[in-house]
Amino acid sequence: MSPREQRPSGPRRDERGLVLPTRLMVFSISLVALAGLAFIATQSGDETPDKAAPAAHTTLTPPSIKDSEPTPSATPTKTPPVVRRDKVLVAIFNNSNVKGLAGKTGTRAERAGWSVVGTDNWYGTIDTSTVYYGPKLKAAASLLAQDLGITRVKAAIAPMRPDRLTVILTGDYH
Repeated sequence: MSPREQRPSGPRRDERGLVLPTRLMVFSISLVALAGLAFIATQSGDETPDKAAPAAHTTLTPPSIKDSEPTPSATPTKTPPVVRRDKVLVAIFNNSNVKGLAGKTGTRAERAGWSVVGTDNWYGTIDTSTVYYGPKLKAAASLLAQDLGITRVKAAIAPMRPDRLTVILTGDYH
């Protein structure tokens, strides 16, 4: 090879002396940009299914590297825990002037499959009918509230037992 035919060492330059990007550099920049887009798409603060669904169907990789790079996907949503009504203990208390309200509601809960362990009167002041839950029973409390038509669900307070759901019915319960 003659000196004229030898490639100059260092990066290739255009007629103005600017360094020309290599294919590897263009490919690397494209991947970084795509990774940034994928990160933004999967880290949005709004986790409603309508907003998250389009990201799962959008291809973020350019056609030239589609076969060599995996397509980013949306983060999977957590499935709600399965609640076995018959395994959850439920105590129901009447905090209203309606005689027999706790007993009638206990029968309703049992018909829905809940394990009612007792009904009684509650002495104290509760603003509105509420299902109280102990640790790890929040999903069950929401389901029981739905079954009974109660809108308020809260963490248990003393002297409630943490191993069960406690329902306190007030005059607003029908």
